[in-house]
Amino acid sequence: MITEQVITSKNPSTADKSDEIVIELKNIKKSFDKQEVLKDVSLKLFNGENLVILGRSGSGKSVLIKCIVRLLIPDEGTINVLEENVGTLNSAGLDALRKKIGFLFQSGALYDSMTVKQNLEFPLRRINKDLKQQEIDEKVLTVLDNVGLADALDKMPSQLSGGMRKRISLARTIIADPKIMLYDEPTAGLDPITSDEISSLINEVQKKYKTSSIVITHDIECARTTANRILMLQDGVVYKEGTLEEIEKSDDPFIKSFFKL
Repeated sequence: MITEQVITSKNPSTADKSDEIVIELKNIKKSFDKQEVLKDVSLKLFNGENLVILGRSGSGKSVLIKCIVRLLIPDEGTINVLEENVGTLNSAGLDALRKKIGFLFQSGALYDSMTVKQNLEFPLRRINKDLKQQEIDEKVLTVLDNVGLADALDKMPSQLSGGMRKRISLARTIIADPKIMLYDEPTAGLDPITSDEISSLINEVQKKYKTSSIVITHDIECARTTANRILMLQDGVVYKEGTLEEIEKSDDPFIKSFFKL
């Protein structure tokens, strides 16, 4: 496992941060046919923090982070990532930016026909074709050790449990040393114990790799474990923003009912 000190607080609000903005969204709107999913969303992600975007299913959370990497194109608004305007980048520029971003898909998105080792090698070979096999092997073993699955090297994804697949998917995202991590429902479909392990691992990645992260979730315990700051979405708009303590102290009926789920 990652050997540096793990953030164990339920709300690691003392994690190192700066005023440097690594992601900024301004007035993002996105509709599918006549359904408005994002109505007018603005947010900032600061260097070194975990920003949790919390909301019920259908509130626009996953659509929002897919817009950040231009898997979806917003109808209106601007998105700046690492001082780049995502909407104006050409294919080469977008590809270069995406190499700096780790995206953990809700499904894991492992290649079922490849072993764990091959899944981890794939992004390295794509990003840096000059790497020698020895360098690739060392990086693969390091990230596997960091997620606690060094013995899974030659397994196929079908041989892994849901929690193990999440860990391997996370290893694949961090193997290229991303500056930003985007987590789409990282604990979805997992039992409570495994969910807690994945949430703690998100904090370990933040500490070890000094990432700035957006965590999309409707899992209150995941939010409590990982959040430096929380932004709540409801019906496609920012409903509330603040620290975990500020949110949990709110007397707002919607927020109180959400935290009782």
